Amino acid sequence: MNIFVLLYNSGTDKEGIHSIELKGRTIVLMFEDKDDATRYCGLLEAQDFPLPTVEMINIEEIKEFCIKLDYEYKLVEKNFVPKTVEDRLLISPPQKNLEVENWEEDKNSNKDNIDINTIKENLEKLL
Repeated sequence: MNIFVLLYNSGTDKEGIHSIELKGRTIVLMFEDKDDATRYCGLLEAQDFPLPTVEMINIEEIKEFCIKLDYEYKLVEKNFVPKTVEDRLLISPPQKNLEVENWEEDKNSNKDNIDINTIKENLEKLL
């Protein structure tokens, strides 16, 4: 069975697949309907996220890829109707996007800010 996925830099050395993070798990979205995948791309673009391309691929290839990397996968069926808040992420991207290149940097800089603030407060107490 062929499905549609969202790829970044398709056909290059830096090719990547769109995924979402949910409860500490990476989930690759697969779309049964090309129009649903295209609509999702438009929603990503509206959030100033890099625009992926919609690519048709065999579902077994994606499943093997996900198993190999310990990712989960979700098939968004045609006419899918979400029943939970988590289901909504399958048809509409989250408001906050994780920038893969900078995620480790951001995490560390946040930690540094906390340490600096703590140090600053301790110094002010000495005065």
